[in-house]
Amino acid sequence: MTTPKHCPGFEQFRDLKSFICKCPACGADNEIFSDEFDKTHVCKDCGKKIDFKTCKTETK
Repeated sequence: MTTPKHCPGFEQFRDLKSFICKCPACGADNEIFSDEFDKTHVCKDCGKKIDFKTCKTETK
């Protein structure tokens, strides 16, 4: 038996991308990962719902 060189769950997250989206209400930067686009998100600063499908993103 060999010791894995990384966490066993690593493979499913290897290709994840991180994006920054500005909240349309307050302008705060909010981070989202590429596997979370279909989930509901709220701004970490103002608490308003963010639709990541309509905001402009910057690849991190």
